[in-house]
Formats: sequence, structure tokens, C-alpha cells
Amino acid sequence: MIRFIHLADVHLGAVPDRGCLWSHEREEEIWETFRRIIAAIRKNPVDLLFIAGDLFHHQPLMSQLEEINELLGSIPDTRVFLMAGDQDYVREGSFYRQIQWKPNVFFFDKEARSCMEFSEEQVYVYGLSYEHPEIREPLYDDWKPQEKPGFHVLMAHGGDMGHIPVDYQKLTGAGFDYIAMGHLHNYQVILRDAALYAGAPEPLDWRDTGEHGYIEGEYEDGAVRTHFVPFSARICQNLILTTDENTRQYDLEEMLRNEIMKRGGRNIYRVIIQGKKDPFSLFLPERLKHMGNITEVLDDSVPCYDLDGLLQKYRGTLIGDYIEFFQKDGRTAKEGKALYHGLQALLGITVLTGERKNYDH
Repeated sequence: MIRFIHLADVHLGAVPDRGCLWSHEREEEIWETFRRIIAAIRKNPVDLLFIAGDLFHHQPLMSQLEEINELLGSIPDTRVFLMAGDQDYVREGSFYRQIQWKPNVFFFDKEARSCMEFSEEQVYVYGLSYEHPEIREPLYDDWKPQEKPGFHVLMAHGGDMGHIPVDYQKLTGAGFDYIAMGHLHNYQVILRDAALYAGAPEPLDWRDTGEHGYIEGEYEDGAVRTHFVPFSARICQNLILTTDENTRQYDLEEMLRNEIMKRGGRNIYRVIIQGKKDPFSLFLPERLKHMGNITEVLDDSVPCYDLDGLLQKYRGTLIGDYIEFFQKDGRTAKEGKALYHGLQALLGITVLTGERKNYDH
């Protein structure tokens, strides 16, 4: 049996949530999570470690590569396969080509397709490195493994038009036993136990919601079995607060406080306010941002106007014409927002004081 771990998109050097109070911690947490993964392998060794691109968020310095080299050298019983992605591509003069890698580390240093063979163990690892920040050719689509018995693994970084576009049907039908993919930052299964994106070990922005970690797998008797291992220090979540016409600012704050206590104070949240609200009520999203690790607060709530009553009252006036313009089937969410915000202005509602100008003259 061959045991392996599949990593990708570590993005060492990235500073997620830049400008937020906790952003300086996140840069170090990315490094620390990578160190923890290597420590876990040291404690429970695997045969192979695949790092499928974008180990670094930028062009690595020699000092950074030396630290990585020492870390990877600390798991000598694990063969480590490393490729550069679109962020840390091997440009001219790159330190990737100058460092003397440890004996257990194998780096794909060119954009040309190649295969590293270990005939005695019957292990064949196929891959390439980016030498440019963009590659628009579908380099993986017609790549097929050699017709030799053993474990054939393709390391592939990309999947969009600017970064090696992929025809997943061709790729998964090529005959590889496993395809270790990188570039997408969320764990994603293209074909069960056969082609997977590991995702980034740590969330890198608010879109990277849910669990993050790495893939652990086994190859035995021609079959691969994999499972995802959650490992990140924090997770990013969309946190939805649902309101009604009785909800006030202090209710929102209490709802948010309870949700954060339930989900975890160290996690990172993007708060979305949804539902209806009293037209005279004012929500203060900025106050919510100071209640935890919150990147953004979106207020998508809408005032609960009695549109039919307002139309009857103001028919033949600018306000009535405005309501009639938007009172149609299939109104989009954007048009709905325009209707409610426009009504707030036309009716002269001052939400700060809860007062309303008299338009009944």
C-alpha cells in the first residue's frame, strides 16, 4: 500500500484580510499551518507528498526556500513532489532553480511536461511548473500515463482560461490513477477518489468558506481511496441575520453576539442582514464590524412598506407614479432595492430620528 498527502495553494507570504485588525496574525498562521502539516507527517509518515502549485503567494526569497527545504528534509521517508503555480512561477533568475533540494524533494522546474519515475516502487509522477503567470494552452488535456504497471499520478495546477484550461472529461478519462489538482482554493471533487482539488490549507479571502485542509489517500491493488482532513486554524463563514419589522439595532447585535459564540470567536465572518425592517428603523452595520473578526457587513434588508396602501394614497402623484413603475411581475432584486430606497427618499423618512416630513398637503 502507498499512502500519500495532497496539498495545494498554501500561499506562504499572503496576508488575508489586509487592513483588518487580525490580518497580521493570518500571515503567520498560514506558515504555522504548513509547519503543522509537516509535523503531522513526521509523526505519522506517508510515502508521498504532492504540493500542486502556489506554495508561495509571490516569488520566493532564497531564505524562504531554505526554510521550506529544511522542513521538507525533516520528513526524509516521504518523497515530496513540488511544482510552481501561477503565483510563484519559475521566472528567469528564480531561486527555485538555485536551491539545492534535499534528497527527498523533487521539483518540476520547467513548463515542459515530464515524468519522474521510481521503477522499483512502481511510482510515476507527472507534472510541470509555470514559467509565466498565465498559460492559456490546455497542456493537460491530451496527457496520458505510460503503459506500465504501478501508481500513476498527475500533478495539475489550473482550470480557468488564463491558467491551463482543463477539459475535465478528457482529463479524468486519460488513465491516471490520481490527479492532484491545485488553483481553486476550496476543496472540490472532480471525480471521486481520482481527480480532486485540495483547496488552500487556510482560507485566503471571504470567498473561501467552509473547511480547509488537505487530502489524505491510499493506493492499493490499483484502487485509490481518499478523504479530506480539515486542518485550518480558522474558517470563513457567511453569517446571515434574518430580520423582521420589529428588529432593532440592539436585536441585531444580540443575534450576532450569540451566533459568534456558537460558531467560534476566532473564525472570520461576512455578515449579511436579510429580511424586512421598519421603514423608520436604522441599522448601523459599522457597529457590527467591531463585534468580532468581521470582514464585511451587507445590509440587504428592505423596508416593509404597504405598497398597495401607499399607491392608493398617492395615486396621480410622483410617489404613486414611482410605485407603479416598479409594481410589475418579475421585478429584480436590484429593482426592488431601488424601489425601497427611492420611496424612503420620496416619503422624506429620516431614519436617524424616526421622523417623517408631512407630504399630505
